Amino acid sequence: MSESKEADKPEAAHGNPSRRDWLLRIGVALNVIAGAALAIPLVGFVFSSFAEKKDPRDWISLGPLEHFPEKTTRIATYRNPYTRPWDGETAEIPCWVRHISGDQFQVFAVNCTHLGCPVRWFQESGLFLCPCHGGAYLEDGSRAAGPPPRGLFEYAYKVEKNILWVKGGQMPTLSNPV
Repeated sequence: MSESKEADKPEAAHGNPSRRDWLLRIGVALNVIAGAALAIPLVGFVFSSFAEKKDPRDWISLGPLEHFPEKTTRIATYRNPYTRPWDGETAEIPCWVRHISGDQFQVFAVNCTHLGCPVRWFQESGLFLCPCHGGAYLEDGSRAAGPPPRGLFEYAYKVEKNILWVKGGQMPTLSNPV
């Protein structure tokens, strides 16, 4: 009689799981994996607010003073110190360097203060001009004409051992001027 009871039980009770049991286990496992894949970045985001924040700005060399003759304005570039490997050429930040005299410089961001278009220096007229909406700036970076709300953003600079250094690493905007 015990043999007939054994024969009446489904196969799953004998230790052989059915197709339904396998699919259920696979579905639960996939849900656990998907939940972990979503939870790990969220937990990292929450705990990142407790990490120590480093000042994004750093002193970066623009080169020797010989590259910037007196009474001239030239373009220079520096590598953003806070880049990712996939940033490529966008990590190279241009700036305008105006050598007034001696150790006196002005280092301007190339971005127009109106919408951020790159301004160009025109030596003949002594103006920085924005090609997007006609903004114009005098050689000292102050606003001359057009829609820009203010003059060009200036970077902090220093001269040490005949090398021009700029404090870079933060993009200038109206909410956080350089």
